[in-house]
Amino acid sequence: MTEPNDVQSYLDRMKIHMELRGLRPNTVSTFARCARRFLAHTDKAPADVTSTDVESFLLDLVRNGRSPRTRNVNLAAVRCLLGATTGRNATAGIPRAKVPRRSPEILSGSEVGLLLAATDSPKYLAIFMLAYGAGLRVSEITALQVADIDSKRMLIHVREGKTGPRHVMLSPRVLKALRAYWKAARPKGPSLFPGRSRSANPGLSREAVNRVLLGVARKAGIRKRVYPHMLRHYAESPVMPSESLALARSPAIPEADGLADSA
Repeated sequence: MTEPNDVQSYLDRMKIHMELRGLRPNTVSTFARCARRFLAHTDKAPADVTSTDVESFLLDLVRNGRSPRTRNVNLAAVRCLLGATTGRNATAGIPRAKVPRRSPEILSGSEVGLLLAATDSPKYLAIFMLAYGAGLRVSEITALQVADIDSKRMLIHVREGKTGPRHVMLSPRVLKALRAYWKAARPKGPSLFPGRSRSANPGLSREAVNRVLLGVARKAGIRKRVYPHMLRHYAESPVMPSESLALARSPAIPEADGLADSA
């Protein structure tokens, strides 16, 4: 039987291993959660785990209706746990679950328009426009800092990109939404979209964005299961020069705020 302190020490060692590999915080959090579930299922120390234990854990996920993709994530997490704590791989002979290929459900152009029109919050309209108009992932949006918005060069600096840092074009429509949000909220601190947390990293959570988007979709009468990644399927069409000119003439952020040339 594994003691709670032992379980935590295994997870701590695993997290160090993942951070040394350079895995993203979301991956570290997901793998740690899966590993904790596995340790609770087997009630064994990693050194005593066998391939049969891993198969039993995965079979339990199957019987509980977990998807092939979820089972594969759990398998990868168990492999990471065992590699970090024992240096061996009891999952070597266990195949990944076959994930059926299917066309992703998408929103129509009119549905995207309804969703954006139903978004009353300037904050979340700016977030949805960053996904729709700039193609940013939720994790990239919630990690944005005020200084990452460069309205002079019309660029967004994405620090927490899935494939590393990059710059993304900032369209006038997205800039307009960001300026409306900035005027309404004036967020304090470096985070562009602060959450309610008082932790050292008080950025808005992915869960909060998902929750608000689902509520807005219901309000707009959209019956599909809507999630932020669906907005990334749409690329903004170029705006007319007159719109660009009008936005360029809008008031700049005062130097005193330390946010000049940002949204």
